[in-house]
Amino acid sequence: MLSSSVAVAPLIREPLHAPVAHLIRGGVVEGIHYGSVVVLGADGKVQLQLGDIEAAFYPRSALKPVQAVSMVRAGLPLDGELLSLTAASHSGEERHLAGTRRILELAGLTEDHLRNVTDMPFDPVVRDEWIRTGRLPSRLAHNCSGKHAAMLYTCKLNGWSLDGYLDPEHPLQQAIAEIVEDLTGQRIAQVTVDGCGAPLFSISLHGLARATARITTAAEGTPEARVANAMREHAEMASGAGRDVAALMRAVPGLLAKDGFEGVEVAALPDGRAVAVKISDGANRARIPVTAAALARAGVDPALLTRFAGEPLLGGGEPVGAVRPARALEPLTVRACA
Repeated sequence: MLSSSVAVAPLIREPLHAPVAHLIRGGVVEGIHYGSVVVLGADGKVQLQLGDIEAAFYPRSALKPVQAVSMVRAGLPLDGELLSLTAASHSGEERHLAGTRRILELAGLTEDHLRNVTDMPFDPVVRDEWIRTGRLPSRLAHNCSGKHAAMLYTCKLNGWSLDGYLDPEHPLQQAIAEIVEDLTGQRIAQVTVDGCGAPLFSISLHGLARATARITTAAEGTPEARVANAMREHAEMASGAGRDVAALMRAVPGLLAKDGFEGVEVAALPDGRAVAVKISDGANRARIPVTAAALARAGVDPALLTRFAGEPLLGGGEPVGAVRPARALEPLTVRACA
């Protein structure tokens, strides 16, 4: 049953984004990335907001931890690496493919049962090797295949039809939608289709941060805690080797983080502090520096975040600038009394 505290759906409107990062070259602002940022305190209250944190938007893969929680609540018995893979946007490494095959085997199914689109591996190095060796796009290589395998396993366990498991009216997707509303604390504004073919639920940036905080603060043994622990302990299984989201979780003790296409990032600490970021133009180069700045505003030691300040801009092969978070995201300083 949904909590009585579930609020109305966020409004579908043109988001009122604000400048969140500057592209600085040679001391001059060459470009501006707009977006929205929310920082929640441990008490769940908004400590900082930039842009439009209440408008309806699509969280893309940043919602996968919530989807994983819904499947565990529905009886999915996975833990550890395989549960992390359930919430993954994986790179297509052999461990990701092997893990997806294992989930399908546990369900008594095969790759042919998957209904996500075919694709090449997400990681450029892995993808190049696939091309070099003549391997073709496959459903297994798609970055969402772990989630889809877990969806099929959940259906098998509940006696739900495997056909049409991506239909928004299917019992699986109805169960997921219910948990999305439960954890975000708001009704879903719109349902469409994500890149992989699964239903995509529109919520607010504030709701995404709130849901992720609820996952990280849940009691041990709950579906939420199982998902959070699996992703933190097996960060590369939820992403891949060399991925910034995994590095961020390794750098900040207890942090749960998840990225999504079109410039989305969410991260939360065990005490409930959380941040969520949406870069309006989907630029990946602004996503992590802005997220790191938001985490610093949330109270994370800036020394843990220095490697996430953003890659330098090059001129003639030499660093001449960088993407820098907007001043509004700079950590607060306390001035001593005169």
